[in-house]
Amino acid sequence: MSVWPAWEVRESGTGVTSWYNVRLAFTDGARVDLLAVLSEAALSIEDVRADPPLSLDDLAVVAEWIEEPLSEVCGSRLGPGRDGDREGRARRARPAWPRGAEGRRLVAEEYRAAQGEGLDPVLAVMDATGRSRRESLRLIAGARDAGFLTPRHVRR
Repeated sequence: MSVWPAWEVRESGTGVTSWYNVRLAFTDGARVDLLAVLSEAALSIEDVRADPPLSLDDLAVVAEWIEEPLSEVCGSRLGPGRDGDREGRARRARPAWPRGAEGRRLVAEEYRAAQGEGLDPVLAVMDATGRSRRESLRLIAGARDAGFLTPRHVRR
């Protein structure tokens, strides 16, 4: 089973709605792909595609199948706060990230590690910081300016 974030929308108040792609792959070759939505600490499923198709009984319990892997990705947002109790919900949509030179150094480390693994370094910084692509590019530029990363273009 794999879970990865699709996108996130911050509402005008403190509310955050997040969409997650979930794939269940079974040993017999069957596969279920779905789009799960987490809003105000409530889990719902927007789209389900299965090969072979699911029975009605299996469709009724698909939320139970994905609840544990989603809780690992979402943290406390799917935990005790699901029944409407705001106490168990996460307060921040993004992880804490150090400011200043320490933050720029960590951005550079994430960037270089992703490059070494052949992954997209900007996406790696986005995942590590929890920030948008534009904000992550600004953080990367700050790390370059601070000398933690090589200049993007060599001047002649």
